[in-house]
Amino acid sequence: MSKQLKLKIVTPEKLVLEELVESVTVPTLEGEITVLPEHVPIIAGLKSGDIVALANGEHIPYAVVGGFLEVKSVKEGPSQTSITEVAILADFAEHISEITDEAIEKAKARSLELQKLAENKEVVDFEHFATELDRSLTRVKIADKWKTRKYRK
Repeated sequence: MSKQLKLKIVTPEKLVLEELVESVTVPTLEGEITVLPEHVPIIAGLKSGDIVALANGEHIPYAVVGGFLEVKSVKEGPSQTSITEVAILADFAEHISEITDEAIEKAKARSLELQKLAENKEVVDFEHFATELDRSLTRVKIADKWKTRKYRK
């Protein structure tokens, strides 16, 4: 059996994914990185984009907005073998299959609405609008990117 990573993707609402994978590619603030077994420990901020795990030769894509990545080595089992653990604490994460055409249209409409609201200088919650706008635009961009690609549902 080849070496694997223990991947966990968590949002404030739920545990999105917990699975053994061969690799995971993540959009960090410093650039996109791919984590493989025995990766050096790292903590990094996430930017909007797609997380793509590889398990049994299949891509498992998620749209992600904000959060943090932690990679560490942990000892497991009675033999105390070392396994690389990847924890992704995301503000928002959603599997590509959950982003339907209807959800894309709603996200596009919501992003236009938010852009108009942000132009109103009397609105003081710019951070909230920026975050929601980023989420809507990311869903659209990542759904378009994976529309014609093969992935595990």
